[in-house]
Amino acid sequence: MISRMSEQTIALVTGANKGIGYEIAAGLGTLGWRVGVGARDEERRETAVAKLRAAGVDAFGVPLDVTDDASVADAARLIEDGAGRLDVLVNNAGITGDGPQMPTTVDVATVRAAVETNVIGVIRVTNAMLPLLRRSSSPRLVNMSSGVGSLTRQTTPGTETGPISAAYAPSKTFLNAVTVQYAKELSDTNILINAACPGYCATDLNDFRGFRTPEQGAAIALHLATLPDDGPTGSFFDDAGEVPW
Repeated sequence: MISRMSEQTIALVTGANKGIGYEIAAGLGTLGWRVGVGARDEERRETAVAKLRAAGVDAFGVPLDVTDDASVADAARLIEDGAGRLDVLVNNAGITGDGPQMPTTVDVATVRAAVETNVIGVIRVTNAMLPLLRRSSSPRLVNMSSGVGSLTRQTTPGTETGPISAAYAPSKTFLNAVTVQYAKELSDTNILINAACPGYCATDLNDFRGFRTPEQGAAIALHLATLPDDGPTGSFFDDAGEVPW
């Protein structure tokens, strides 16, 4: 686990006003960290911050729409002014997109929206926060992916990967590939970046059909956010260990 000595660890979780993102923020907060709750909806963001603070978490709201350049730049300035650095970034914000997503009939706007949020949004936020992460003694980046983004699982007969998806699943495959490229570029730095699979959790993204709780889904993000300095980078993990790309 990361050791911060006397200084408080600063984390930002995108899409943290509900579901898995909220539980990631709550879990990091129990470690005594100061946690930025990134979300675009003001009311839900501030409600989440209030709930976290009531539970003893040092939480603060970060207005953040990952699809908007100006919003992301403003979020980086807010953290710069308030903390001067960032130790951990969890890119959790994501969408499934409208369905059904059969590739022969899918609306290309659905594919575009999934990629804009789930991939380009991650790139946008990561690049804006990198100057702050570089000031940390042990920076960590966690990209919340999904097991359906594993091409190995998708092409292994008998492996359950959910319904056919031409938007959501490929966007997570794309995100995994981007994570690898970041790890390669940052290999000569102290930044560790990994992808995380939370499992099939009951959230509003799947109309609460999942069989895992958001708290269970948050566990892998907490693990990767607290990796030791000699921990892995450029890999994909779930609770059971490394997930094949």
